[in-house]
Amino acid sequence: MSKQIGVLRLGVTILASAAFVATWSSGFLVPAIATDASPLTLLVWRFVPLAVVLIVVVLASGAARGVPRADMRRQALIGIFAQFGYCAAVYAAVAAGVATGTTALIDAVQPLVVAMLVGPLLGLRVRAAQWAGLVLGALGVLLVVRSQLGGSDAPPSAYLLPALAMVCLIIGTFLQRRSAVHTGVLLTLAIHVTVTAVALLLIAAFAGALVPPASGSFWIAAAFSAAFPTLAAYGLYWWLLRRVGITALNALLFLVAPATAAAGALLLGEQLTVVTLIGFVLCGAGVGVVLASESRASRPRDPHSNPLRRRIASDEPATSR
Repeated sequence: MSKQIGVLRLGVTILASAAFVATWSSGFLVPAIATDASPLTLLVWRFVPLAVVLIVVVLASGAARGVPRADMRRQALIGIFAQFGYCAAVYAAVAAGVATGTTALIDAVQPLVVAMLVGPLLGLRVRAAQWAGLVLGALGVLLVVRSQLGGSDAPPSAYLLPALAMVCLIIGTFLQRRSAVHTGVLLTLAIHVTVTAVALLLIAAFAGALVPPASGSFWIAAAFSAAFPTLAAYGLYWWLLRRVGITALNALLFLVAPATAAAGALLLGEQLTVVTLIGFVLCGAGVGVVLASESRASRPRDPHSNPLRRRIASDEPATSR
């Protein structure tokens, strides 16, 4: 029975991981497709309606009942970094003319940065097999993105924006991982989306970017980005962080660049080369190595496999078993 539960748990985790990669990747495509409004306007109308919906759902479900205000303030701080900071910096990079491939390349460095920081900040050890998988995945991302790079007229300072997005998500992830706050995925999302919506409203009002265009394509893009890159992707991000751990979760981010490149080929007609396909294989292999190592490390050891433990167990009285 426990074996069946383990197989079911593994299957759910695999499906959730695949959905996470797909929905997170879609966030890179929305700014490239929705070109009839400024990225700031799109961000505002991506978050504000969703914040209203989530607040109503939280109030109706009682998800915030009994949660200390200190925990909510902690989640608001995490949301400022992980959602507002990350999304605003990515969209600002696109608006400044930084190529999507370049943004993805800088963003893909995150798993290696996290792997270097989990030791001193969280007291966790990254095993040799995990390092090998992370490096393999990084090589794959480099090949995928390099094959997709196009010309860019962005000023040199604009290339700091994708790096800022990466740093914001890393800070938010470590704050969440180190925190003893357990607010549930629904309340976590509601808080993060709400603080992001408020910050975007203030910035857009100051910049004169509040008024949305009347085109239907804009509202389709806003609804899509609210449902998938925001609600689904971030919900799965926090759920998987608790389920598989920070190293395995960040290894999954290596698959975002290949998924984005494949979707770009299908939807935008971008070219896929042999180098791109080799990068796909390396990314998949790297993630597989990390997840396999994580699975072996988290597998409970059978006490009966140790001869000394078997002997001790056999000497114990029957009433203690």
